[in-house]
Amino acid sequence: MTRHNDIGTQELRRKIKKGSIQYGGNYKLKIFGLLNCSSGKRMKRENRMFFKTEAEALAEGFRPCGHCMPEQYRQWKLLK
Repeated sequence: MTRHNDIGTQELRRKIKKGSIQYGGNYKLKIFGLLNCSSGKRMKRENRMFFKTEAEALAEGFRPCGHCMPEQYRQWKLLK
């Protein structure tokens, strides 16, 4: 888990290109989704987190985004 404020722009791009960052999440709302999600792109930088895997985000207590990950969200909702 990496906070957006703790990483520089160049390092962030490098990690996305390498695949070590694949998901973005909102720290305050505890929601994560794909990096190209329009909902995620609107969040404030200070609230943004990055994850390598879906499992990592779930382990940190984040839920899948209903907009960009509808199937994962439905599965998560059934478990709650």
